[in-house]
Amino acid sequence: MTRTRENIDTTDGPMPAHLWLPAAGSGPGILLLQEIFGVTSYIERRAQDLADLGYVVLAPELFWRLGVSRVDEGPKALDTAFGLLQQLDWPAAVADGVRALQDLRGRDEVTGRVGIVGFCFGGGLGFSVAAKSAPDALVSYYGSALPELLGVVDTDPVVTAVGAEAVTAPSLHHFGLQDQFVTRPVVEQLRDLLEPLPHVTWHGYETADHAFDNDDFFLHDAEASALAWERTTAWLGAQLVTRG
Repeated sequence: MTRTRENIDTTDGPMPAHLWLPAAGSGPGILLLQEIFGVTSYIERRAQDLADLGYVVLAPELFWRLGVSRVDEGPKALDTAFGLLQQLDWPAAVADGVRALQDLRGRDEVTGRVGIVGFCFGGGLGFSVAAKSAPDALVSYYGSALPELLGVVDTDPVVTAVGAEAVTAPSLHHFGLQDQFVTRPVVEQLRDLLEPLPHVTWHGYETADHAFDNDDFFLHDAEASALAWERTTAWLGAQLVTRG
């Protein structure tokens, strides 16, 4: 596996990104969208995990307009991350995600389908990106903007609602049912909107809180993380590798 730093051309200048190639040097593509903490060591490990499975993985630095690659770890990390989110230009971030997906699909190393995997902030952003582009699959882990995007809660002024049926690509959603940021009643409303759609697979995790996959975060749930990752990798393989 090799990893390189890249720049993706956007209308506002070059967006920094990180590219992982699998041992074979080529394969299906995955656009990996960060949590609110940026392209952290956790995101880098998940990128490597996916590359080890044979995917070409591209992780853009979505806070680049704010001059931030990642939030420094420490007691103020969560406050700092939420502060960045409040400054974020959501339409520009969605456009950056669309552009990154285009960049990934156009790379010589990508030989097949292209999907999106997003966590937290990236899980919601990935839904918006998928609504405006044509990925072959979407995996959203506890997408924090989904309540606004699907109209379950009042829309944040910076977030443009899209509706449950806006994404037509096959999608897989993971939510913890003890999520303290996206509460259980909201999660259940999201489930009721998404799960009936024929292209949606939904999984809830009874003991899990928000960000349960992040093993650097205090809400990590090892059991839920392992099960969700097993489901994710099997589902991605079916959608991006073996689907007819």
